[in-house]
Amino acid sequence: MNKKKKSDQTALVIIGMVAAAVMFIVLMSAIVSKLAKSGRSSSEVSVEEVIRHTDVTDATPVKGTVNLDSSNLYDELPDISKYPLKVTGRGDIVIEIATSGEKAGDGTDRWLIDVAENFNKEGFTTGSGRSIGMSVRSVPSGTAADYIMSGKYVPDIYTPSNTLFGEYAKVNGADLEVGKERLVGNTAGILVKKGSSYTDFDSVITAVQANEIQMGYTNPQTSATGMNLLLTLLEDGEESFTSFNKNIPYVAYTTQQMRDSAANGTLDGMLTEYQAYINDDNLKNAYTFIPFGVRHDNPAYICNKGSKSADELEAINIILDYSVSESQQKIATRYGFNANDEYTSDLQFTGADVTSALKTYKKAKDNGKDIIAVFVADCSGSMDGDPMLQLKESLSNGANYINDNNYIGLVSYSTDVTRELPIAQFDLNQRSYFQGAIDNFYANGGTSTYEALSVAIDMVKKEKENHTDAKCMIFLLSDGYANGRYDYKDLESAIDSEDIPVYTIAYGSGANTDELKNLSNINEGAAINADSDDIVYKIKSLFNSQL
Repeated sequence: MNKKKKSDQTALVIIGMVAAAVMFIVLMSAIVSKLAKSGRSSSEVSVEEVIRHTDVTDATPVKGTVNLDSSNLYDELPDISKYPLKVTGRGDIVIEIATSGEKAGDGTDRWLIDVAENFNKEGFTTGSGRSIGMSVRSVPSGTAADYIMSGKYVPDIYTPSNTLFGEYAKVNGADLEVGKERLVGNTAGILVKKGSSYTDFDSVITAVQANEIQMGYTNPQTSATGMNLLLTLLEDGEESFTSFNKNIPYVAYTTQQMRDSAANGTLDGMLTEYQAYINDDNLKNAYTFIPFGVRHDNPAYICNKGSKSADELEAINIILDYSVSESQQKIATRYGFNANDEYTSDLQFTGADVTSALKTYKKAKDNGKDIIAVFVADCSGSMDGDPMLQLKESLSNGANYINDNNYIGLVSYSTDVTRELPIAQFDLNQRSYFQGAIDNFYANGGTSTYEALSVAIDMVKKEKENHTDAKCMIFLLSDGYANGRYDYKDLESAIDSEDIPVYTIAYGSGANTDELKNLSNINEGAAINADSDDIVYKIKSLFNSQL
């Protein structure tokens, strides 16, 4: 009996030892597999190491046909359905109002939505007895001005954040007349971290010009707040803007991107509007609001007034009067508007001033520095179909908005990586090679995103040796997915240390926008999330502002 027990115990020990050995082997295999995938042992990999483990091919450049006609940004405006109605009115006469996002968004940004819903419930009619409906469409101020100037879409009422884009549209052929100088009160402002010694606009600007604080602002070509800042700086001459802009690490494409930058705490200062500031606890707790520039009192412009019937004009005026009525203004005040009314400004800018400022911005934004940029195009199988067609179209058309004094290179990738075009000045010759490479893009294979980014970073670093003061950037055009040897975690530290902004453009409705956004956030690049209907327009706008 004792011998049998001893034998059983011995067997159990042996089984336990075998099981432990198997578990050890499985664990070590997993660790080895993980290390093999990442190409690292205990720390993130370097760009150089990634390139050593990547199949990189240098393409033979082939020239394509370049369109030398002046490209018109309006041609790429998507159908207005890209910006769907937030409220759909019903009636004999339906008046549509195009508004900036802070008045027709979510949460506390929905004031005009509430106004329209309330208006439509009350059953208003004209004097002749015709029923009136009110529709609301949310379109960014600058984009709406583009639509109206192009004639592709003209609402009945246009209400941007301030007068700047309205007056700009007027001098560029739009038929606009002010119906209300103010729908709701608001102000533009610079946010500075609490506890700083900067208490007014001039002191903040001087600090940025002296490179004492890191500040970001919004693109004046799309943002009314950014345009306000540009014009205010230009009041003291072009040098005031250029000396300010040379120390700016980040220009956001949208106000929301600027808010995201504030959330991660990387900026000492940024732009926003008071209504957004007062409704965001994170901003209120971390930043002080300093108003500047012209007020953002959300004027209402009547579009094509001369072509409207008497009943239509009566309906428009009924809607505008209702919007500024006491009951609707109480809602606006609850949402953070109509505050900060003690702030006044003597500044006045015409549409001609805005036109001139945009030309100055395009010319002077880089302070005479060379720009080095590499485009990284995702040609993997997941880009097949419409995403690839849109990528090719947006690159081809967007190239017209790249200045010829910039230095441009091109990389494509699928399973492997191809250096399509070495970096060179974007003259006619380089443009032709750029177009030739784009013409030959097709979707196939795997997705070595981070290998391609490493190749692009390496190209930029080497070119910068010849242009030590250059402004460097990378544009990644992708659906955001990666299945190569390396992933985001492997390269995050390396990308951060190189300090090269990565601008990401997401293609396709199923794009991995979170990863692309994370990539852009590393070094304060912009992330554009757009479906195929408006990606061409947005990428051309991005190139126009950055290149």
